[in-house]
Amino acid sequence: MYKLLLCLRYLRTRWIALASIVSVTLGVATLIVVNSVMDGFTIQMQERMHGILSDLVLETRSTMGIAQPQWYEERIRARLGDTVEGVTTIVTLPAMLTFQHNGNSHTQQINLIGIDQKTYASVSDFSKYLLHPENRQQLSFLLKDTGYAPEREQLQPAGWEYRKPMARYRKATVDVLREQAEREQQRYQELQQKIKEQNLEDGTDTPSPAADSGLESIMAGPSMKLENKAQIKPFDAEVEQRTGIVLGIGIGSVRGRDIDNQVQDFFFLRPGDDVQVTFPNAGTPPRGIDESFTIVDFYESKMSEYDSTFAFVPIEKLQHSRGMINPQTGIGAVTSIQIKLKKGMDLNAARDALRDEFPPSHELVEVRSWRDTQGPLLAAVQMETTILNILLFMIIAVAGFGILATFFMIVVEKTRDIGVLKSLGASSRGIATIFLGYGVLLGSVGSGVGLICGLLFVWKINDIAKIIEWITGREVFDPTVYYFDSIPTMIQPFMLVWVTLGSIAIAILASVLPSIRAARMHPVEALRYE
Repeated sequence: MYKLLLCLRYLRTRWIALASIVSVTLGVATLIVVNSVMDGFTIQMQERMHGILSDLVLETRSTMGIAQPQWYEERIRARLGDTVEGVTTIVTLPAMLTFQHNGNSHTQQINLIGIDQKTYASVSDFSKYLLHPENRQQLSFLLKDTGYAPEREQLQPAGWEYRKPMARYRKATVDVLREQAEREQQRYQELQQKIKEQNLEDGTDTPSPAADSGLESIMAGPSMKLENKAQIKPFDAEVEQRTGIVLGIGIGSVRGRDIDNQVQDFFFLRPGDDVQVTFPNAGTPPRGIDESFTIVDFYESKMSEYDSTFAFVPIEKLQHSRGMINPQTGIGAVTSIQIKLKKGMDLNAARDALRDEFPPSHELVEVRSWRDTQGPLLAAVQMETTILNILLFMIIAVAGFGILATFFMIVVEKTRDIGVLKSLGASSRGIATIFLGYGVLLGSVGSGVGLICGLLFVWKINDIAKIIEWITGREVFDPTVYYFDSIPTMIQPFMLVWVTLGSIAIAILASVLPSIRAARMHPVEALRYE
């Protein structure tokens, strides 16, 4: 009992112990806050990556793709059995997207993905990232009348509500140019008639240079080109649409701040606009193919790598345009097969089973999980978290050295008390227990207070960030960069346990040497010292 009483007395009366407690508190709180924020970012990043990527993907490097995808699907279901929740086929290839904005032509590199609108949602969370509510229920590559994210004022109007008036405006512009083309055509005919009459008077069939130059300027006019183009391919954009395409929201917009300093997406493309996509065919050597598409929706996963590069079109369109359909069987080739497993299934075991079924030598087919696909990024995040933990844990280690120095001072100051206790019958183990108990109390109090402070900080982290922004005048968390509405956090119980126990362990280790020194003191020498 006397051991506990002495520990509590030392804890209350030694102000230097308060510095040690504060050091442990700050170290524990910092570790909890940093780990919670890092875990929050990591989990949200993984959820969004997994939202577009299926659990497993079987793909080939062949230019023509997988020629018999149905045969592969049957083998996959036979090998994995009831663990399979969904299977779909896709065609993925690099492409260039071209669009008109403010009279200028803009080009952007994209990843063009041909998907089956009926089965693609069964292997990923693709549907829930679409803007139109009907497409979230069932994807359709048909343009909707309206209803595209009405809360986004910058996107309105959209759909047919936007396409029809724009088509009427363009049609009126074309009519004006067509009238100009007719007038130029009439001028051309009149000039041609004058040349003939002049040639008859001069007795020559060679037109004059001036007349020839006039004909060339008329025929090279933009309205004549428009007239010729309209005659080749008539298309009524007011009632018709091209093949539908779903663009990542970062392709058709930029994120910035408006005049009120509010974060907004500024759209230069919207559902109802037509774009041109250039992609290679499946031949050798490949050649470029130009196809026109109508934007029918936007995809927003809040992962800038995906939102600024991914574009989705019907798989049949890509197969037909690239020449991937076997003319004899009518079966289209694909570049990959995506598989989703039921919840709780072992992802690595299923991957290894498919690798045994389809070894790399089998038509250059490769089986990977979504974690394998994103392995470098996930490994980089894990390495960053580990290094941060090591560096921050050194703060607690510094507090441990402070506890060590404090205990040596206490042992020196309490030499007479140690001698008295030993002369009264206290054992060496009892003396050592007093100082070890003192270390346990310092570590426990510091860790407990740090745990509470860390959890409170995490709970109010967004409010604290606003206060810091108000004081400093600078943003702590810029949503235009991170595409998050708030700072994501995730508290892992295991992390709280190891941080708390680790801090207490450091405090105990720091008190071992002073405890041993105090325990080895001889009572006569201790009293003689005084």
